[in-house]
Amino acid sequence: MIKIVFTSRLPVMLLVLIALFTGCATTVPMEFAGKEAGEPERLMKKGLQLFKDEYYKDASDTFQKIRDRYPYSKFVVDAELKIADCLYMQEHYDEAYTAYSEFERLHPKNKNIPYVIYQEAMCHYKRIGTIDRDQSHTYAAKEEFERLVKRFPQSKYAKQSIWKIRRCYMNLTQYELYVGNFYFKMKKYRAAMLRYRYVLEHYPDVGEYHDALEYMARCEQILGLNGKDKGLLPTGQGPEEEIIVRKDYPCWQCWRIKHGRPKALEEVMKKEQEHKKN
Repeated sequence: MIKIVFTSRLPVMLLVLIALFTGCATTVPMEFAGKEAGEPERLMKKGLQLFKDEYYKDASDTFQKIRDRYPYSKFVVDAELKIADCLYMQEHYDEAYTAYSEFERLHPKNKNIPYVIYQEAMCHYKRIGTIDRDQSHTYAAKEEFERLVKRFPQSKYAKQSIWKIRRCYMNLTQYELYVGNFYFKMKKYRAAMLRYRYVLEHYPDVGEYHDALEYMARCEQILGLNGKDKGLLPTGQGPEEEIIVRKDYPCWQCWRIKHGRPKALEEVMKKEQEHKKN
């Protein structure tokens, strides 16, 4: 008899338990729904304040929480960019460059792309060394700055890039002169002259042409070329090239009258004129 009563009450108990758990399932998320909706914004404000206070590691961790927990939030794109900024401010330039590049790849139409390209360039620019060191970062920075100027000529970051491009050209030119002078001191005059020639033919005049021409003339005088070795002279043919091997050393104007502006200089001047028109 007892067994029968227990069995008859079992369905009622099950219904009560189901009702309780169902009620919890519907009411508990609703209690936290408002908090969850405002959490990404709260984290964003917290991260920005930490960034402003220069706690870049903590700021990066806060922005990362937005990416991990709320991937569909309207704040996630800004959080991705700020993570790159945090890496940059901590001088983790390789990681920052990767983060900026990934942002550009994922969001090519984002309004912040000019800034992103500028920061990609700055990741290299910040690591430009002295002229006796490898200039790979100088060249990479120049390429990124020029890409920015070409794509977004009206951007404020393009304007900031123009003088940095000049700085990059100065470093590249001075590096070639440094190597050329080293060869000159070692009495390897043909190798030195090729470096001076490279400066004239590949870089715009940033105040170094005079030295390149002077040392080129010295090399020619020592080697006794006087315009006969066409393979080592800038671009001229035969005796007319003697215009740059005079004993009173050459000037940039003399070389320009003979050959015109180098291609690199023409390209830079053309870009500057287009920028002014726009």
